[in-house]
Amino acid sequence: MNEAALASMIYNDPIGIYEQPRPRFIFKMPRVVPDQKAKFESDELFRRLSRESEIRYTGYRERAQEERQMRFHNGCREGHTEISFVASGTNLQLVFNATQNPYLHDKECDFDKEHGKVYIKSYFIMNGVCVRFRGWLDLERLDGSGCLEFDERRAMHEDQILREQIERYNLRLREFEDSKRAYRDSRPEVDMEAVRRGVPSGGIGVGASMWRR
Repeated sequence: MNEAALASMIYNDPIGIYEQPRPRFIFKMPRVVPDQKAKFESDELFRRLSRESEIRYTGYRERAQEERQMRFHNGCREGHTEISFVASGTNLQLVFNATQNPYLHDKECDFDKEHGKVYIKSYFIMNGVCVRFRGWLDLERLDGSGCLEFDERRAMHEDQILREQIERYNLRLREFEDSKRAYRDSRPEVDMEAVRRGVPSGGIGVGASMWRR
């Protein structure tokens, strides 16, 4: 038998030698931690950021002050800005609804509340906790005051999503374990002596004579 035929037989005869392919499970990383409020109240970083403290605009630091003022103003109008908590050095990229509708009672970007200042609110998840940034910045000095607050309403919503995600994962895991157990119980006994000789159970064997040229 030529080498091509021998190679073909070896390649196409894996039955009985290899385990059945196992399904892969992809567990999506949760967006939040199980107990958000406890982490917000106990974590040292959150405790520092929850206190009203000085903040500064951090965008375009290499540009002239007039250009930075213009870019900060335009960014707020577009619904985004970058700030830093001076005491801790924590930098945040804030995104918010910049709609300037006078009939909105809870604006996320408000230029009208106080002359020369912009008041900003931004909602996001930080270190697995739903939080709300609340603060203001002077439109000329580009500094101001702000803090982080625990966003209980959004935390409840994310907790529900997390519970549903864990339930789906546990269900898939149970189904996988059941199918694996059923496969193991129904698998026929393998003739170990045949495997030792290179003859898989129920397959086509490769005898010693076939290896001789």
